Amino acid sequence: MPDQPKRVPELAHTFMAKINTTIPDFKVEAFHNGEFKTVTSDEVKGKWAVFCFYPADFTFVCPTELGDLADHYEELQKMDVEVYSVSTDTHFVHKAWHDSSETIGKINFPMLGDPRGVLTRGFDVMIEEEGLALRGTFVVNPEGQIKVAEIHDLGIGRSAKDLVRKVKAAQYVANNDGQVCPAKWEPGEETLTPSLDLVGKI
Repeated sequence: MPDQPKRVPELAHTFMAKINTTIPDFKVEAFHNGEFKTVTSDEVKGKWAVFCFYPADFTFVCPTELGDLADHYEELQKMDVEVYSVSTDTHFVHKAWHDSSETIGKINFPMLGDPRGVLTRGFDVMIEEEGLALRGTFVVNPEGQIKVAEIHDLGIGRSAKDLVRKVKAAQYVANNDGQVCPAKWEPGEETLTPSLDLVGKI
């Protein structure tokens, strides 16, 4: 079962998808708003983006995650963020899942098919022995640089609410030079300006 945690010794190395590195070049097919379309790495750049990798369509934890993300999509869009869900299924399978599942039917963001594993390996979340992706979430800035990278084992679902908070923090830091966001920061709360005066005072 794709949602069952498995020991994957091959993944005990340092992930290639490092903070501040640029996303890999890619060209994949997607299902989006009832149509098939091509999505490229060049198209992604120019605005904030979230890449949400998951193991497989027609599974169990995955639809709960994508449904949760769909519920927060409008808020992310207002923040000028595009969302891309990615699995190693084809775009044809994405359409079949979208058409047959009430939960997945809510999705309005592009569902990228990655049957050759170009994106999944490019972000280094491929489980080679299974041909499936780990639960990887990446927040990418308009320059195409990774600012947040979160990797889960297959049995551990993610929270779109916390993802939105992280995107807000990433955007705030990008727009406010010298400022950093402390733990659990929400917009409107106090930020920090790192300096010698703060050493030992927090």
